[in-house]
Amino acid sequence: MTTAPNWDPQQYLRHAGHRTRPFLDLLARVPDLPTGPGRPPRIADLGCGPGNVTVLLFDRWPGAQVTGLDNSAEMLAEAQTLAGPTTGGGRLDFRPADLRNWTPEEPYDLIVSNAALQWVPGHADSLGAWVAGLRPGGTLAFQVPSNFTAPSHTLLRELCEAPEWRDRLAALLRDPAASLEPTDYLERLAALGCEVDAWETTYVQILTGPDPVLDWTKGTALRPILTALADDPPARDRFLTAYAALLRDAYPSAPYGTAFPFRRIFVVARKPQG
Repeated sequence: MTTAPNWDPQQYLRHAGHRTRPFLDLLARVPDLPTGPGRPPRIADLGCGPGNVTVLLFDRWPGAQVTGLDNSAEMLAEAQTLAGPTTGGGRLDFRPADLRNWTPEEPYDLIVSNAALQWVPGHADSLGAWVAGLRPGGTLAFQVPSNFTAPSHTLLRELCEAPEWRDRLAALLRDPAASLEPTDYLERLAALGCEVDAWETTYVQILTGPDPVLDWTKGTALRPILTALADDPPARDRFLTAYAALLRDAYPSAPYGTAFPFRRIFVVARKPQG
């Protein structure tokens, strides 16, 4: 990752509805898992965050054994409140892990990730190891944001590169190529022998409240900046005031709220049975 931001689970969860919808759309395209008699599905959630979407896996696989993995102590502390046995006979646990070097320690039926891999430089190079960690017929499924050329990100980059902030902040931002294009993921996974379903969706999210796009970015894109300026509240407030003004111009409010288009890329790759 470009930096090691401090995460705020409550800020992240303020927009839980919009952040959950893509995960549900992803799961809807996951094929049946290669479970057998007496063996519940084994699932890993990479970059599980506070666990609010991890628990949705049990809606489809009630008896699954699910492990959520994340490198944020703040997120894992929030997620631990959800850990333990489930009403459907499954079990949920959470563990710390750095996705830059994580490899499956046991065979999985499903490895899934929701809006996390864009924080992992070179994550596409790990696809082979993750597919190798699947059982025959298992699935790797993930979605990643691909809105790094949207005004929310280009304006943030321009502000960080302004003279006042360049030395402190410019190096903290993610590369605009943090996510690959759908065809790039498809080609890499097809070369591993997988049957691949890749697509993209732009969600026109309606945000409400004062400076709603700023509030959204406080949960994700702004985390490295807020972490870097945490010990300098006056500088932090100056930066947020300037960024909020830019966002208000780029995303004007309307009587129904503020439209915030958000492009996401989805990939579902099924490992061959043989």
